[in-house]
Amino acid sequence: MASYKHSVSLNEEKCHGCTHCLKHCPTEAIRIRNKHAKIDSTRCIDCGECIRVCPHKAKKAVYDKLSDIPKDKWKIALPAPSLYGQFDNLEDIDYVLEGLLDIGFDQVYEVARAAEIVSDYTRRYMKRPDVQRPVISSACPVIVRLIRLRYPFLADNLLPILPPIEIAAKEAIKEAVEKHPELKREDICTVFISPCPAKVSYVKNETDGKSNVDFVVSMSDIYFELLGVMNKDESPAPVSKAGLIGLSWASAGGEATAIFNEKYLAADGIEHANRVLEEIDNGSFPELEFVELNACPGGCVGGVMTVVNPYIAKARIRSLRRYLPVSQNKAPEDGYTIPESVMSDYSDAPYESVSAFSSDREESMRMLHDMEEIRQKLPGIDCGGCGAPTCRCFALDVVRGRASLGECVVFMREELENLHKKLQENDERR
Repeated sequence: MASYKHSVSLNEEKCHGCTHCLKHCPTEAIRIRNKHAKIDSTRCIDCGECIRVCPHKAKKAVYDKLSDIPKDKWKIALPAPSLYGQFDNLEDIDYVLEGLLDIGFDQVYEVARAAEIVSDYTRRYMKRPDVQRPVISSACPVIVRLIRLRYPFLADNLLPILPPIEIAAKEAIKEAVEKHPELKREDICTVFISPCPAKVSYVKNETDGKSNVDFVVSMSDIYFELLGVMNKDESPAPVSKAGLIGLSWASAGGEATAIFNEKYLAADGIEHANRVLEEIDNGSFPELEFVELNACPGGCVGGVMTVVNPYIAKARIRSLRRYLPVSQNKAPEDGYTIPESVMSDYSDAPYESVSAFSSDREESMRMLHDMEEIRQKLPGIDCGGCGAPTCRCFALDVVRGRASLGECVVFMREELENLHKKLQENDERR
């Protein structure tokens, strides 16, 4: 199996080993070793939570720079809906679209348009009688990877439709070729403006085959570029083709409400999303039809590659939506069919277990028994002083040979106190 390419990296020189990231990582992928954090690439889901909480800026997102984009190609900007929420006093998103052309892009295709198409396909999919419910949105790459790592039985529940980022790229290329027949695919460069590192990982790992997105740049980089060219003295040309539904995808609940089904659940923040998946796995929500989960607080507006507070951005998006039509984009009218070109079968994805002890069953049982014995000796306070997030994780590390029992400071203190007490008793007997 090819190794997974991550978009979250660690700068050890800036890391102080403070355990902030250790305690907030949703998949227990981080350990503190030799006074520095270490990220287990097999467990990391690129949610960016460690970037969000690190007080020393030792974690960072890895993405393409604007200077990496070839200047000799037809450059298409694919702005995520959350981009519009970054600007104060923005009354018309056409200012942003015009600004993207001014900073060097040749064409703009709003991902919000593709989101409306995906919403239309989702409504068709939900009408099928053979659908595994609740249907779980596959738009957030963090949630898809989390399911593959921890909840393999929920893979059949994932919405088998390509995310808006991919459909936007495909449609943008199609538009470019229609308007400029001289262009070939190799002459075109699609650039997604991302709010989070997970989308970078999606493209890097060529999810669902070769992605139609060529580069992924940070929303914060684009934001500062746009500030220099967005001019409000003159009204921009009306080029936006997105509606209320497309813009609503920027914040939590936007995708779920667009399917026009009241039996839905929308949760944001990786801790809440993890808890919801666990409850679905346990069969706690038999009445639900659709589940939208966003790893970032507030939805995509809360990505670590954005600029402003997610709740301020959410309010700005809500204000922008007021004068928009409900939707300006629909899937082709061909009954309730969904073309194979927009489908993605997540159920066939391999289960990437991170909790298995060994491939040998007997060995696994022995290691599990040893781990429980060690765990019972530990204080159970999950202090993180050993460099693991919980006592259970530390016991697992000891069994796997990645740590020694003496690294538990509480355990060693108790052992030293017991030893000191025995020495005192021996002295008294003499």
